[in-house]
Formats: sequence, C-alpha cells, structure tokens
Amino acid sequence: MRIKRAVNAVKKRRKIFKLAKGYWGSKKNLYRVSREAVMKSMSYAYVGRKLKKRDFRRLWIARINAAARINGISYSQMMYGLKLAGIELNRKVLADIAVNDAEGFAVLAGKAKDAIQAAK
Repeated sequence: MRIKRAVNAVKKRRKIFKLAKGYWGSKKNLYRVSREAVMKSMSYAYVGRKLKKRDFRRLWIARINAAARINGISYSQMMYGLKLAGIELNRKVLADIAVNDAEGFAVLAGKAKDAIQAAK
C-alpha cells in the first residue's frame, strides 16, 4: 500500500506560507518562490542576530567616547582609568549613564583621571 502525503504536504506548505506572509508579489503565494524567500530571510535573520551584538557595542563605544571627550579624556584612557579605579561597569551601562546622567558620567570621568594620575 502506498503512502499519500496530502495532509502533511498541505501542513508543510501552510507553514511556509505563514512565514512568507506580507512578502511582495508572488513570494507570498507561490510555494516554490515562497520557500526560497523564507530560507533566504531566515539566513538573513540568523546573520542579523550576530551583527546586532557588534552594532550595539559600536554604538555604546561611540556614546562613551563622545561623553568622555566632553569631560576631557579619550575613550581608551577612560576605560583604562575605570579599570585602575576598580569601577567595573560594562559599556552598555556606561553608555546609558553618558546619555541620561551627564553629571554622574563626569564624576566617573574624574575618578578615571585620578586613577591614571595615581598610577603614574
């Protein structure tokens, strides 16, 4: 007796069409084209999840650098000074402080400068 795939094939297609919802043109309603578009978009999504981490780190570093230079210190010196001072804040938190609390960031920059002076 042969096996018919009608129900499973429909489920398989339905899953792809659900993922392709909102695509332009025939990518949303022709199975073969939909499958290719969905596979491509899933690979882009996978890569995007990796790139997002890099992009946010770059953004945080840019924000910290801008705020540090306002306070008369470079980014690398700021990070070095904070390390010497024993202040263990990650870049995400530092960037948030730089954007939302300029006075607090100025205090941190001052502590970093003091730690560098003490190390010399």
